Amino acid sequence: MSYRTPEARVASVKEVRDALLASRRAVLTTHLNADGDGAGCEAAMVAWLRANGTVAHIVNPTLFPESFRFLLPDDTCLVEASSARAQEICERADVAVVLDTGEMPRIGRVRALIRELPVVVVDHHQPGEQPIGGASLRDPDACATAELLFDVITAAGGPWPRATVDGLYVAILTDTGSFRFANATPAAHHITAELVSRGADPETLHRRVYSAAPLRKYRVLEKALATLEVDEEHGIAWMIVPSEVVQSLGATPEDLEGMVDVPRGIEGVGVGLLFRAASTGEIKVSFRSNGPVDVNELARRFGGGGHIKASGAMVPGPMQSAIDVVVRATREAVSRLSKERA
Repeated sequence: MSYRTPEARVASVKEVRDALLASRRAVLTTHLNADGDGAGCEAAMVAWLRANGTVAHIVNPTLFPESFRFLLPDDTCLVEASSARAQEICERADVAVVLDTGEMPRIGRVRALIRELPVVVVDHHQPGEQPIGGASLRDPDACATAELLFDVITAAGGPWPRATVDGLYVAILTDTGSFRFANATPAAHHITAELVSRGADPETLHRRVYSAAPLRKYRVLEKALATLEVDEEHGIAWMIVPSEVVQSLGATPEDLEGMVDVPRGIEGVGVGLLFRAASTGEIKVSFRSNGPVDVNELARRFGGGGHIKASGAMVPGPMQSAIDVVVRATREAVSRLSKERA
């Protein structure tokens, strides 16, 4: 058995492929606080576009994560969204490529920069209420946005620069939780096997992603663990990331990446939650599910969204109020599901 692009996806893959190959100047972006899938796909695509002769730059609503900068072909492709250069690049571009999100609010200040451009969207999230228009390749059944981008590059016949290979591998590696989540599908394994055959080094890439965390990440975790709460009756656990600790240590959003897996990882817990204060005064909530609870549906109750097993939302503060309302809603979701399954 080998991997083939699903038939239902073929027409969209060709549409996106043709739009990208026709471009001469492209600007790439992804969602606020890019994760491994968004950042990995950006690195992969900017290298692929450049290999095809397209001038390509990355303009993100928030800083490109330091932990994934090693994937980039070089730093010249990164442009700060608030800079005059970003404005110039977007004005001269003939296409904007939005990766790993398909919703307007998720691209923040980049939304204004690309409003006059034709847009191509490649995303594997559930559709939201404020979709970005344009040519699109969207499939929630894909293990990661990288799977869809792999389809596009395969349909184009390559080429396969090293940054493209490594970027796609890391995108799937991180979005599948190192191949331990339910989205570690046969397709995910077939695609990464091909990427390994093209030069991706699993040991090196895993080490670069997971074994190079700054000490401050663990100092923040140390303080967050002191806030750990467990509702054994409903199988819910949650932690708070203390904002004063984040500020004193100069921690970044990527330092908090994966921290929600701690409450989720407790025996008997079906839903893990992580709460942290945002600069806006709102509370950012990360939702993770181990079982049948659809946390995408839960997050959408608060204006957020994501995946069935992993989602996020911004909830009005203060902190305790946000915790109360989210935990109550989570308990209700668990109880409702238990009654339906009884």
